[in-house]
Amino acid sequence: MSRAQLALRVSDLEASISFYSKLFGTEPAKRREGYANFAITEPPLKLVLIEGEPDQETRLDHLGVEVETTDQVTATTGRLKEAGLATFEESDTSCCYALQDKVWVHGPGQEPWEVYVVKADADTLGKSAQPDVNGDGCCTSQPAAEEATAAACACGQ
Repeated sequence: MSRAQLALRVSDLEASISFYSKLFGTEPAKRREGYANFAITEPPLKLVLIEGEPDQETRLDHLGVEVETTDQVTATTGRLKEAGLATFEESDTSCCYALQDKVWVHGPGQEPWEVYVVKADADTLGKSAQPDVNGDGCCTSQPAAEEATAAACACGQ
């Protein structure tokens, strides 16, 4: 099953966990220092909360699509390249307390998107190879300079 991912950078992680637990009627699937995620069944959604700076308004960190296999990430990468989008690929990267394979792209407003598979749990928050558009994303990336016709990005479990 694929599902959409929404990652938010929040100033008050505990208040956000409480709110989203009530909103979606479920507790986080994973909690770590400065991080929580919800694996919501209905609607199919991976909601990721990343602790930001105190007193900072909640903002979009990144968007994503979680898939079941590395083969699906590879197929998506090919489709995106064929469509003329610049991609940035990461294999066996530690991001958001998970070992992942992923491909990143950016939308026309520079919104970071990733398509990723979670391969295993990880002990660290991790960080992708390059910072996101705002320079401080959890695991967001931009494509290498030689691939910079559009941009690429986001984070998973």
